[in-house]
Formats: sequence, C-alpha cells, structure tokens
Amino acid sequence: MGETINTSKSDSIEKDTLINAFRLMSTAKFLAEKYEENKELTSKYVHATSRGHEAIQLALGLQLKPQDWVSPYYRDDSILLGIGISPYELMLQVFAKKEDPFSGGRTYYCHPSLNRNDMPKIIHQSSATGMQAIPTTGIAMGIQYQENTGLTKPEIGEAPIVVCSLGDAACTEGEVSEAFQMATLKQFPIVFLVQDNGWDISATAKETRAQDISEYATGFKGLEVRTIDGSNFIESYSTIQEVFEIVRNERRPFIIHAKVPLLGHHTSGVRKEWYRDDLDEAAKNDPYPKLKLELENRGFSLAEFINLEAATRKLVDSEYEKALISEDPSPESITDYIFAPTLILEESGVREPKGKKKTVMVDSALFAMREILEKHPEALLYGQDVGGRLGGVFREAATLGQTFGELRVFNTPIQEAFIIGSTVGMSAVGLKPIVEVQFADYIWPGLNQLFTEVSRSYYLSNGKWPVSCVIRVPIGAYGSGGPYHSSSIESILCNIRGIKVVYPSTGADLKGLLKAAFYDPNPVVILEHKGLYWSKISGTEGAMSIEPSDDYVIPIGKARIVQEATKENTSNGTSCGVITYGRGVYWAVEASKEFPGQVEILDLRSINPLDHKAMNTLCQSHGKIMIVTEESIECSFALGLAGRLQRDNFSFLDAPIQIVGSVDTPAIPLNSSLEAELLPNAEKVKKIIQQLLLY
Repeated sequence: MGETINTSKSDSIEKDTLINAFRLMSTAKFLAEKYEENKELTSKYVHATSRGHEAIQLALGLQLKPQDWVSPYYRDDSILLGIGISPYELMLQVFAKKEDPFSGGRTYYCHPSLNRNDMPKIIHQSSATGMQAIPTTGIAMGIQYQENTGLTKPEIGEAPIVVCSLGDAACTEGEVSEAFQMATLKQFPIVFLVQDNGWDISATAKETRAQDISEYATGFKGLEVRTIDGSNFIESYSTIQEVFEIVRNERRPFIIHAKVPLLGHHTSGVRKEWYRDDLDEAAKNDPYPKLKLELENRGFSLAEFINLEAATRKLVDSEYEKALISEDPSPESITDYIFAPTLILEESGVREPKGKKKTVMVDSALFAMREILEKHPEALLYGQDVGGRLGGVFREAATLGQTFGELRVFNTPIQEAFIIGSTVGMSAVGLKPIVEVQFADYIWPGLNQLFTEVSRSYYLSNGKWPVSCVIRVPIGAYGSGGPYHSSSIESILCNIRGIKVVYPSTGADLKGLLKAAFYDPNPVVILEHKGLYWSKISGTEGAMSIEPSDDYVIPIGKARIVQEATKENTSNGTSCGVITYGRGVYWAVEASKEFPGQVEILDLRSINPLDHKAMNTLCQSHGKIMIVTEESIECSFALGLAGRLQRDNFSFLDAPIQIVGSVDTPAIPLNSSLEAELLPNAEKVKKIIQQLLLY
C-alpha cells in the first residue's frame, strides 16, 4: 500500500466529494482522539473506532442510498458518519444514553440499528463476530424474492443493494461461509465488504488464517472479488462505485477485500500498546494524510485545511459535552420491547366445523400452510427437503412445492444457522418466513443465530426490528429414532428470552397455533411431536381432530383443559391435577382411566409464554399436582416450573409437586426396549397419580 494516486480515478471524483470525505475523516479521527483523551469516562463501556479504516468506510457510506441496507460491524463508525449519522448520535451510544438512536443505551458503540426513510436501513447488529453475515444475507434473499415475484419493481439502476461489513478474521467463522454459500448459490444482490487489517485481537493473520479472503473466496464460484488498498480513498471510492453499479443492475454478489491498517486499539479494553510492535509501519498507511495530499493536489489550501479541521474539532468537542450530560435510560424501561404486541388475544374461528371427518395431525399443519400461502404472497417456506421433490421428511409440506412453486417453497443447503438466522433479514424487508429444522436434534448449529440474532433483535434495536418468523421443529422420541432423531429441547428453548415456544398435542391446536404464530410479530418456534403426526402410537388417537376453519387461531400462551375432574371429587379433596404438553397429554389421559372423575389434565400448548392463571387455578383447585414431560427431569423446564408453582401456591398444596419424565441419560438409545425404558409411559404416570391421591 503506497501513496501513488491514480490520476484518472481521482479526476472522476468531484472535488466537493473529496472535501466532504476529508471533513468526515477528520470527524472520525477527532472522535477517536476525544475518546482517548477522556478514556477514564469513555471506556466505561467498551468501544472501538475506525482509525485506519476510514477511507474504505467513507467511500462506502457516501455511496449508499436510502433504499439500500447495510450491516456495519463494531469498528465501522466512519460508515455511520458517511450515511449521515452525527457525532452526537455516535457519542450518545458510547455513553449508553437514553437518546442513543440505535438501542436506547442497551448495546455497545457501533452496534447500530436504524430505520429512517432518508438513510440506508440497518437491522440489529450483534457483537458476536461475523454473525451479521447470515441475517444480512437474509435481507438480500428477501429482496430477490420480492423482485422475482413482482412484490417490488425497482427502477432500472435504482434497485436496492445490501452490504455486509466484516473483518477478515471474522471470515474464519463457519456461519460466514454459510452466508457466502447461499449468496453465491442463489446470486443475491449483496456486497461483502471485508476489511483486512491483519489482526484478530492479539493474534495475527499468519497465526489464524490459512489464506486471506481473496484466496478463500475462489472456492465460491460466482462470488466475484475485488482486492484493493482500503487506505486509499480514491481507489476505494472508484471500486465501490463500479461494484455498486454492477450489483444494482446485474443482481449478483461481490466481495470487496480492502487491506487497511489498524491504527487504533482493538477496543478500548484491549489497548494497542499491550501487544502491537507494528504501529510505526501501520502509520505509514494512515488514510488521513493520503486524502489530505490528494486535496492539496486539487488546490485545497493550507488555510482551508486549518479552518476545516478547526471546525470539525469544535463540533466534536461541543457534541461530546452535550452527549456527556444527556439523560440516562430510566430503570423502568428495562422490560420495554421484549415482545412486540400481538393482535391475537382470544381464540376465534370454528374449532370443529360440522360435516367434517377427523384428520391426522400432520395434515392439519399442511392445510394451515396451504391456507397461509394462498392468502399471503409475502409468506414463503424453506428448509431441508421441504421442496416439491419430497415435501418434508414427514410429508408435512407435501404438495406445497408443486402448488406454489420453487420461489416460495424451496430446499436449502444443510445450514441450520442460515435457515434460522436468515429470517431476521427476510422479516426486515416485510416478508413472513416459515422455516423448518428437520429434527429437533439438528437445531444445535442454529442456536447461535436463534439466541444472538433472532431473539434479541426487537429488544436491542429498541423496538425497531421485531423478527416475525415461524420455525417449525419436529421433536420427540418415536419409532426408535435413536440418539440423533429423538431429542427434546424445550428446556433450552424456553431459556432463550425473546422467542415464543409452542408445543401442540392435537391437529386442531397445531393449526390454530401455526396460524397465530404466522400473524404474531415475534419469532415463534413450533415443536411438533412426530409421534403424534399420524397417531400410529397406541393411545395417541386423540391427536387426530376435525380440521378447524381457515380463520381459526389460538392465542399463544393459552392452555387447554383436556379433561376435567368432577366437582364432587374436587370439593372432597379426592382429585389431582396434571400439567403436561405434547405426548405427555396422552400418557396422562391413558393413566387417568384408572381414576374416573379424579384427574384434571391441563395441556399447556405454550411453553413460553406460559398460562400462569390456568396453572395456578389448577393448583388451588386440587392441591395435588404432577407435571408430565418427555424430557429428563434434572435441570429441566419441568423442574423449574414445579418450583415456581410450589412457590406461588404453597398454601394451597397438600403434597409436593411430582414430576414424571425420561430417565436422565446423555442420549436416547436406538434399541426399542431401551427407548421404552427411558421414556415416560402411562404406567409410570399412573403410579404417581396413586401416590398423590393418597395424600
């Protein structure tokens, strides 16, 4: 990286653009210096700055349009300055103030989220390195879908583009590769800006990367790469101008690999002097004097430089003081924006229309999906093997691919992280993604996206970016699925705040909850017990139901009484209550046949949120309660629920709350006899009911 200026490229850029870029570069430089001068105050919350990266970032930010999307990473404050964010707004974030426009003081500096009509949009940016690649690629996927289906018709040359900013080190993350794979496979209109400063934190590129991103990207055929000197504003601006024009018109992905020096600290908490021995060498490529020299060659005088820098420094100083004394968030706001409000608060529609026969649970889901796709062009379904050729490994999407076409119902690669995380971007552009993870056991690669991106978007964007998506997950042990196809995962999921989790036990409930999930503005995971899909297991015939009307919905968080105890037994203290869900409903129903009129069964239907009113009423009515779950008990959702119910209803209880669950093992064995021994069953439930009724 030298200081040679390409005259032809330089002359193509208007002088006013160069002056504006230098003013903003000065702003970024003085911001970094201000933070360092006042590090006792500014380092209370961790931050990083763009020092050394300013040229490429400003070249990008100045060329983005309001219809575009950009996902900066934690060092990209110059991108934000380039799109029009003020120093004051940035400093509100460095101090985590109430008026911080991105998160209201909830997240770090340069972790923006923005939804303004006059600026490019920015979805919630997490702090997990490289994780923005999947949600941002989801935006590009959504834009492509809208264009291909005619939902949007951009003017020629004005089509929106998507930019995902990353560090070269972040590209070693597997999830970044998933984003590259999909962007290349489907040819999305996205630009990956990779800023390569040669460092991770204290580790160098030589220690951690077998090759740089330009070399790595050659494995993705159809992903074009431009490698440039990112400290040279002229080269950066011209390259971005060229690439943007191609992407706006040809709608295909690019990588811009910008080599830049890191002049600042890694972050305010990891200071450069602790481990850097290359600072003098890095300073030779400072973009600031390079751009200054270019302006000198274009006739910008010393007096003009002095005046511009003085004005910029004055602005930074004054806005710093204003931000410093700005109001902090109120403690009462801590619970704002956990869930976006839903309109579905009551059960509506006809649960059992006259003249219809019962159908299996899997068909109820299929019918619900068909109705959603017919009514809503913004709805689409994707995941592994859900396309027209198979229609899902459980045939839960059978015929949908043929009916609605491969643009709306399609297969994805084996990429659970992408399947889940892409819903953030799809939702942001106004689509309603319904995605499927093939088995509950396969959700683990997607948990990072579910936790870091999907669940936190609404909260950390201060309400700007709720993620409206449905994630369908076949679950449970059935037919010797063994250790890789039988797991229960509800305890993990219900500990991820910001998502809703439902677990229906009948076809009618599955349809009603699937419809409610679709209309819910929040992410909803639907756990569908594959052993109930066809009611092939003896005793699960109750999962079959008359298909509800097409407008039938069940509010999420509302339990259902499956079976009532008689008033006589309830008043005499000779009854008990069972709280359960999923297949547990059928173990409880079968076990209760030995105790007619004595057992009341409550089907939760929803794991998060819970129907506390219904559960407390059950506890207070019967005084003897058990919970039936397919999970093992230790450290489980059921165990936590038992503790809560005992705390809230202690004076009403006549006995400790009992739990029936699976044997506590690391996995579910393949052998059918071992599987049966591990799982709950009606006999195990019956034994506990007997014990409770004796109290």
